[in-house]
Amino acid sequence: MSRPAYVTSGRYAPPAARRELVAVSADGARLHVEEHGDEGAPAVVLAHGWTCSTAFWAAQIRELARDHRVIAYDQRGHGRSPAASRYGTDALADDLVAVLGATLAPGERAVVAGHSMGGMTIMAAAGRPEFAEHTAAALLCSTGSARLVAEALVVPLRPGRVRTRITGAVLGARAPLGPVTPVAKRVLKYATMGPGSAPDKVEACARIVHACPTGVRHAWSEVLAGLDLEANLAELTVPTAVIGGKDDRLTPIVHARGLAAALPHCVGLTELTGMGHMTPIEAPEAVTDAVRELTVHVKHPKDPKDPKGPKQSKNLKEKTP
Repeated sequence: MSRPAYVTSGRYAPPAARRELVAVSADGARLHVEEHGDEGAPAVVLAHGWTCSTAFWAAQIRELARDHRVIAYDQRGHGRSPAASRYGTDALADDLVAVLGATLAPGERAVVAGHSMGGMTIMAAAGRPEFAEHTAAALLCSTGSARLVAEALVVPLRPGRVRTRITGAVLGARAPLGPVTPVAKRVLKYATMGPGSAPDKVEACARIVHACPTGVRHAWSEVLAGLDLEANLAELTVPTAVIGGKDDRLTPIVHARGLAAALPHCVGLTELTGMGHMTPIEAPEAVTDAVRELTVHVKHPKDPKDPKGPKQSKNLKEKTP
């Protein structure tokens, strides 16, 4: 499968991977996986959101790969992962544990970071033994566990049935997004990004989102419309940080605050003023720093039996609400 037409220059251009492989999920779905950085370095696994791809993490991959082994994969139907016959939260969990199993040694643990649907992937997989074996800490970035359509602010109406119905129709539309035009970029910026987002950030997001196949976008929209992972939060017991944009219309900051309050081991809530839903591109340094702070919980793969265990992060404790 040819590489989608992402931006090809600047900090949001996807860097070349050190290694590419295919992870096979429980139902046979094939997932494109990339590895960046030193093979012997502490591992970070990145799960992107709805309509995005590994390219969405370009800024984080470029920075983290300097001293980490960064593993990123395309969710089924996105990027270079082919469309599948099954979509749902179980599929999200199956796919994540397949990637963890294909890239990490037995007992090796990583920081697992997820944006939007990638965060929901982490919540969906939280109770899986494979997730527990391979996850030292997690980052939930611009995401929510339930009531996504009802609480979205994309449609400028008062909360209620009318707004929920219209929002569901907009987000679940079957119409192709078409080419990336100035009008398309203005619409995308309004719906998914903060008002001050620079043109290069809007361009990068638009190119990624418009590359998602229409049928895949619609199939996952139906899953997200009925999402309810609140019961899974109790099983996400690893140290977990939460980050969200205060101008996020897709998953408003109320979701981030709710997650931070419900998680058994929340180690920090970061609220980004002026940022929307696309925080890894809108605020790349903040997201990268959040991942780096969590890597203190990762034991080096060459010393998996360190008797002292992982240290606690003072910086993350200071951000805890």
